[in-house]
Parts: sequence; C-alpha cells; structure tokens
Amino acid sequence: MILEPLLVSAGVVAIAEIGDKTQLLAIVLAARFRKPVPIILGILAATLANHAAAATLGYFIAKVLTGQAFQIAVGVAFIAMAAWALIPDKEDDGASSRSAGGVFLTTLVAFFLVEIGDKTQIATSLLAARFHEIVMVTAGTTLGMMLANVPAVLLGEAATKVVPLKYVRIAAAVVFAAIGVVVLFAALARAG
Repeated sequence: MILEPLLVSAGVVAIAEIGDKTQLLAIVLAARFRKPVPIILGILAATLANHAAAATLGYFIAKVLTGQAFQIAVGVAFIAMAAWALIPDKEDDGASSRSAGGVFLTTLVAFFLVEIGDKTQIATSLLAARFHEIVMVTAGTTLGMMLANVPAVLLGEAATKVVPLKYVRIAAAVVFAAIGVVVLFAALARAG
C-alpha cells in the first residue's frame, strides 16, 4: 500500500506524542504568548526540519543520541526550562509584547531543540529505515505531531483565560523539573 508509510508514521507519532515533553512545551508556549497561529506554524516548521533530518539519517541519529552524556544534558536542559518557566515576562506577562515573528522563531527553535533525541524523532528514524522512505515518513510523523500538538496549543491558550498564568507557570516548572530529575537519575543509573 503506497500510503502505508504515511498512515503508520502519523498514527505512531500521534500516539507517542500524547503527554510528551513537546506537547507540554506547546501548552507552555500557548500559555506564555497567547498567539496560537505563530506557535502552530513554528511547531510545523520545526517538526518538518527535525523529522526530515531524522528520516534522512535513519538509524545513525538513533545510535548517536542515546548515550549517557546526552541524557544528562537533556535532564539538565529540562531543569533549566523549569527555571525559565517560572520567570514572568514584562508587560502583561509578555502576551502582547512579542511580535508574531518573535513567537514563531521562539517556537521554532524551542521545538527543534527539544525534539532532538526525543522518542518521536527516534521513531521517525526507525520508520524511515523500516519503510525505506523519507518523504512519506516525514510527512506522516509531522502530521502525527500536528494532530497531537495543535489541540494542545488551542487548549493551552484557552486555559490561560480561566487559570491565572502564574499557576500555569508553576505547574509547567514542576513538570519540567520532574522530567529533568527522572532523566538525570535514569542516565546516572545506567552508569552504576
């Protein structure tokens, strides 16, 4: 079936993305900037770039980005993101002070970096190796990411109208810190 790589890739990534750190990042960005369109476009661009590279490199990326040093760096990055989530922006929490281009660029860079070494990136590499197909796998995994993250952006933006942003920041910081600690412990446990 010609659509099999697209459909399987979309399904696998959409399911894997539920509750993933990048979905949490989508919610945090929506709560922080309250500009869903540039956030969604940033997620799309970052995912296309990241997953195209992952599909092209296949197994190579999966092998290179699984070491203990990389996992420690990821854990530390999550703890740093927790600290960043607690810092409010100036001028009404920054919601209206950022241009759409600034929100897009922030989302693009954050999503691209957070997706490095993520399970959906590794899944993209493995799917490309399995199907011997780059374009359809990249399109499928990107579709799966969008299916999971667009609702997160839209709900995250709507939630800030009900829940004060201060509490969203605190919750995000707690989750990011917890993920960072778990990743660090897992990385250090492998050494021992």
